[in-house]
Amino acid sequence: MSEEYPLYPALSEKAEEQAQHLMDGFKVKMKAIAEEVLGDLYCDVAAYIESDQWTNFRNELLDGLCNYSNGRIHAKYDFKKIRQAILKEYRAEIVEDLNQDLLDEVEELKEHVQSLQGMRRY
Repeated sequence: MSEEYPLYPALSEKAEEQAQHLMDGFKVKMKAIAEEVLGDLYCDVAAYIESDQWTNFRNELLDGLCNYSNGRIHAKYDFKKIRQAILKEYRAEIVEDLNQDLLDEVEELKEHVQSLQGMRRY
């Protein structure tokens, strides 16, 4: 027993061998468990993680494309150039789609007004 560290007695040679044997067995078991868990993770979860990363990336791009000031993202992507290029290349399609969006909104609002008027009558 060490006088300097009385709470940490020296092990006998046989006890050291037993402790080493126990740690070696623990390593083997932990390695097997880790490989199994990582295999499950890779097979069962990796596709979702990859999918989630792409969704996050897509959302980040959409945020930049929809936010003209780009205040949330600084110098990560040049969204202003992206928007300008998209508008230049697809202006006619964008205008047509925006017009159709407005027509769809008008129809939805008409239906909503009719629904409210119908409720008001009763």
